[in-house]
This record gives sequence, C-alpha cells and structure tokens, in this order.
Amino acid sequence: MPILSSTSAFSRVTALAAQRPIHAAFSWLHANPKTLMDWQIDLVGIAAPSNGEQERARWLAARFTEAGVSAVETDAVGNVLGMLPATKLPPENTGPVVLLSAHLDTVFPADTPLHPVLAGDRLEAPGACDNAAGVVGMLAVVHALVKTGVGAGVELPAALVVLGNVGEEGEGDLRGVRHFYEHSALAGRVAAHIVLDGAGADAAVTQALGSRRYRVTVTGPGGHSFTDAGTPNPIAALAMALAGVAETPLPEEPRTTLNVGTMRGGISVNSIPESAEATVDLRSTDGDQLLRLEVALHRAVEDAVGHWNARSKGPGAGARGRLEFAITKIGDRPAAHLADDSALLAVLRAVDRHLGLRTDLRLGSTDANLPLALGVPALSMGAGGEGGEAHTLREWYSPKNRELALKRVLLLTLAMLEWAAEQ
Repeated sequence: MPILSSTSAFSRVTALAAQRPIHAAFSWLHANPKTLMDWQIDLVGIAAPSNGEQERARWLAARFTEAGVSAVETDAVGNVLGMLPATKLPPENTGPVVLLSAHLDTVFPADTPLHPVLAGDRLEAPGACDNAAGVVGMLAVVHALVKTGVGAGVELPAALVVLGNVGEEGEGDLRGVRHFYEHSALAGRVAAHIVLDGAGADAAVTQALGSRRYRVTVTGPGGHSFTDAGTPNPIAALAMALAGVAETPLPEEPRTTLNVGTMRGGISVNSIPESAEATVDLRSTDGDQLLRLEVALHRAVEDAVGHWNARSKGPGAGARGRLEFAITKIGDRPAAHLADDSALLAVLRAVDRHLGLRTDLRLGSTDANLPLALGVPALSMGAGGEGGEAHTLREWYSPKNRELALKRVLLLTLAMLEWAAEQ
C-alpha cells in the first residue's frame, strides 16, 4: 500500500503551490537569474578536487550565512552543514528533517587552469555543470525560502538541513555523505534526502548503481633488463592478470561492467620495474555480481603472480626476491533503489504533474547511493539548465529553464517537509 497516494500527493502539492509565500519564493527565483550566474562564476573559479575542497567549502559557508541559514558549520571531513529550522517548533526539537545536498568536489586536479568564460548565457569552465549547477541550485532554494517577505520567509513544518558535501567524485568514494550518515547527530532524523547534481529537469536517479574500485599493486626486486634477465617482472604479471580478469563473462542482466582505468609502472625501457599498479572499476545493479567480479580479480592476480614467480630464473633471481601483490579497495558504492511506493517518488510525480513535467527515472552512481542503501528515501536530480562535455576541460552550462527546475526542487522539498512533520 503506498505511503502516500498519488491523489493525496497531488492535492498536497497543489495546495502548497497556491500559497502566497510560495508565490513569493517563485518570484525570487524569477527575479534573480543574474545573482545565480554570478554565484556560479565565482564557484567554478575555485579549485575543488576530491580531498581538496577547503576553499570552496569556505565560500559556501559564507553564502549560507549570508542567506540566513542557522548553525552553519564545517565538519571533520570538510562538509558544510546548516539548517533552516521548523517555523513553529522549538529549537531543541528532535523530530524528522529533510536533507538537501550538493557535492562540492570536481574531477579536475588542483592545478587545472580555471578561467570561467560567460559567452552570452553560456558559462564555459571545468565543473561549470558538475557540480556548480547543483551547489548554486541549493543556494537558490535556500534564498527563495528565506527571503520571501519582510522579516520572514516561507513557513517550514519541519527542519530543512542543507549540506555541501565533499568527496562525491571518483576516488572520493562518497566520503562526505558517508561521514554525515556515520557521524552526524542529524543522520538518524533524515526522513528524505534530495541530492542536486548537475543540470536538467527531466530525470531523477532512483536506482543506485553499485560499484567497487580497486588498486592492484605488484612489486618485485627489479633490475637491469640484460644483467638481471629472468627476474620476475611486475608489469608482465600485472598485464597477464588484467588480461585474464577482462575475459570474465559479464551478464547483460543485471547489467554489470568491468573496466581497467589506469596502469602504470617502470622507470625506463631497459629496466626491470620494481612495481606496477592498475586501478579497476566494477559496476553492477546487483551486489552478488560485484562479489563475483571481486573474487575473479583476486584469483587472476594471484594466478599471474604465481605463474611469473614459478618461471623466474637468471643470475640471483631467486635470491633477490619474488613478486608480491596487494589489492586495495579504494571505492565501495552500494547498490540500492527507491521503493516504488515511496512518498518521495509519489511527491515527485505530483510536482511534475503540477508543473507539466515528466521525470525519467534512471540508474546512476551518486550521493544518493548511501542513504538508499541505509533505507532512507533518496533521489538525485538536476538543478535545472542545460550542460555538456562534463568531466572535460570543455564543460559548459546554460541556465535555460533553470527557473522551472528550481520550482520543481522547491515544491518537492516543501511537500516532503510537510510529510516529514507528519511522521
């Protein structure tokens, strides 16, 4: 039985949208496109590789404070948190909250040239869309809620927690959201989690694609390519292992993938290397498939190293040492999905119906993986506009139709705050 029927969800959204303060919030979004783009230009000019988001976190903390967010703080891993308290509840209230988040980090190294260019309404810069669009969208919703009247904003039936989190991209491994759910006193109170990630207003990630990532290292004594010929070669062993695991059969359903992303080692063409290293990415909608591939990876590496140790020969090869290996997990994103009868999904569909939109439910790997795996209703959605060339130096963003998408986020957030207050 649905937690919230489609009829009651639509009635809730329609009633919300008819309120005068909500009209004022919509008007703020309509009147401030330049403010949003100015924020976005500022933000993309700040380098924020995973594990290096400190300056961008300081920028966001200042913007939260300017907006009137309460209890702004930066936690132990660099997440920036704040709260818009429930309007008619005491500050010490410990009831349910709704969490709105956007990740601060980008895929680009700290030394990447960042020179934002605004050509017409198109912003060109690394990270312009992913995830400057999400962070700015979160700020816009906060401002629209707070600054919609003289001395007062939209009334909130439950507290809204806002989070600019670190470590979403690549080897960041959802570090920021993981820390929140493992250590924050607020974690157990989250009734719903809405993630803003990138552009768009026609999709939501409700199925979390699981992934496991590994660093495989093979080490040996190394030596001169001629004098020490026969000494086991880490690159040869690693190459054999990777070629073997790449032959592992993959099912079409559940969709499962395996990728060798990087490989490096050695110092010169006439040296037997002392080490070789590769990174491997495994993805599936099914946790059992991830386990199967993990076992196949370990077996392939062990067999390859054993093979080259067994055949090693040459002056001093045995005495100088043998190959050794290590397989280190560097990423683990759980697979999960938002239940079809979730109130969050019912409200999203009601908001779409009210605004004349249609959401395509998708599979993806986002910050929503963590709460979904913990049983917290969550989804990841775009913050409006259009974007392209993500994760490249040619990345761009256009605010076309951003206002409509932010209305979507705002109505979804408010309806879920109402629902949370009733739990």
